[in-house]
Amino acid sequence: MNYQAELDRSFDALSHPVRRAIVERLAAGPTTVGDASTGLGVTKPAVTKHLKVLETAGVVSRTVQGRSHLLRLESRPLREASTWLDLHRSLWEAKFEAVEKHLAETHEGQEVPK
Repeated sequence: MNYQAELDRSFDALSHPVRRAIVERLAAGPTTVGDASTGLGVTKPAVTKHLKVLETAGVVSRTVQGRSHLLRLESRPLREASTWLDLHRSLWEAKFEAVEKHLAETHEGQEVPK
């Protein structure tokens, strides 16, 4: 599978507050669909759609045990998204440091306006 497509799916999965709430609940450990979605203020069909997005992204996996559906958070897609963010954060921080250094050198000895 394409790395960029996986990242896109991971970020899409985390782009909605309901899906982020489900992910936060699953961070405490596996739970049922009912427990993961209780109190979110959305209908059961909406929960189903949100879970489909999370499952398609590989962020959540589901195990069916009789009539119970157990959800589990999968860390790999989230780790990859975190790694991507860390890489880009360090690149931007280096660029900001270079700009600050340039500005400091340019205005050395000059009074900086307030």
